[in-house]
Amino acid sequence: MRIQDIIEGKKEWRAHMARVKGLPKDYQIVYKEIQKYLYKVGPVELTDGIDLLSGIIDLFEEGAALEKGVLEVTGTDVAAFCDDLIKDSKTYADIYQESVNQEVNKAMKKATDKTK
Repeated sequence: MRIQDIIEGKKEWRAHMARVKGLPKDYQIVYKEIQKYLYKVGPVELTDGIDLLSGIIDLFEEGAALEKGVLEVTGTDVAAFCDDLIKDSKTYADIYQESVNQEVNKAMKKATDKTK
């Protein structure tokens, strides 16, 4: 990664966070919790940019403009809202599960080859 890419990424992130700060307080609170949740759950695409998070801000800005409460936009189960957003995304848990299965298959093949 070039230094210019890092600088551009930081500028993009700062602009993104400025949009978050422009939201009503209840939206900011829920956004930050969604952000933490997504970082823990780990959709792989989250590290490729801020498209998913920017989409959430777009949705929140629209809801705020319509004077809706944030939970009217997300529903009361915010974790379920997040899960629905990433349901078709590959997560780090998926990658780990695949690697565990591959390691088990390798070990089993090696063990059965020794017994032959």
